[in-house]
Amino acid sequence: MSEQAGKTLKAKLSERRALLVPGAANALAARIIADLGFEALYITGAGVTNTYLGIPDLGFISLPEIANHTGAIRDIVDLPLIVDADTGFGNALNTQHTVRVLERSGANAIQLEDQVMPKRCGHFAGKDMVSTEEMCSKIKAAADARKSENFLIIGRTDARAKDGFEAAIERGQRFTEAGADIIFIEAPESIDEIRKIPQRLSAPQMINMVIGGKTPVMGLDELKSMKYALVLYANAALQGAITGMQAALKELKATGKMDEKSASVANFGERQRLVAKPQFDALEKKYAVQ
Repeated sequence: MSEQAGKTLKAKLSERRALLVPGAANALAARIIADLGFEALYITGAGVTNTYLGIPDLGFISLPEIANHTGAIRDIVDLPLIVDADTGFGNALNTQHTVRVLERSGANAIQLEDQVMPKRCGHFAGKDMVSTEEMCSKIKAAADARKSENFLIIGRTDARAKDGFEAAIERGQRFTEAGADIIFIEAPESIDEIRKIPQRLSAPQMINMVIGGKTPVMGLDELKSMKYALVLYANAALQGAITGMQAALKELKATGKMDEKSASVANFGERQRLVAKPQFDALEKKYAVQ
């Protein structure tokens, strides 16, 4: 399943048609993404950190935790999985280990970024980067470590925030030469910069639409016309879930009662459908001792 998903993702990204990819912070979010007919999903390090640990995206999540989430999601959806692998969790050797672990866990692509450890959200202040040479060595190590030619390496640079747009473009070019399949210039700060990225770089491009972040949010048709390969909404589902939980719990607190007539909650049947309860019922019947 994972190998076929990798082939599918590689083909879709080569089309440069602004593939819309939402982020999943957990397996339930992944089920909802698949149920709604999206073509791929992104396992978000920020989202996992926020939901699993309840703390900000400041480099606290570990490789085993991301691998566990990847494996759980791979078990329940057959969509291509793009996984946030942060900085590779160390140097070039650590990055090779990260690739092997996440590919084995079911990832079809991983995102590697050039921040120093501990990293932080791409739309936070105070980011710092490793040298271009160090990041290129990590990308080379990642490319050497993958088992499948359909496993993709996304090279992300956060240099725009510290060194400016031209420095970010230069890093993107170097990352392509080092073996990155997709280039991700994080947090461009104007529509003009967004437009110039795919004009300046030859490799397929990924752009991150962060709701409330530093990058102007643009429509999918516009980004498609610019020939972006992938449009990421890493935490749209999570931000929507926060609003939903707040609404439901505010209603519960205000009224002291909640039932299926409430517009703030999914009904019991829908919840069970999303977690495949009918399929488990059928399996239980199939394997029941007569």
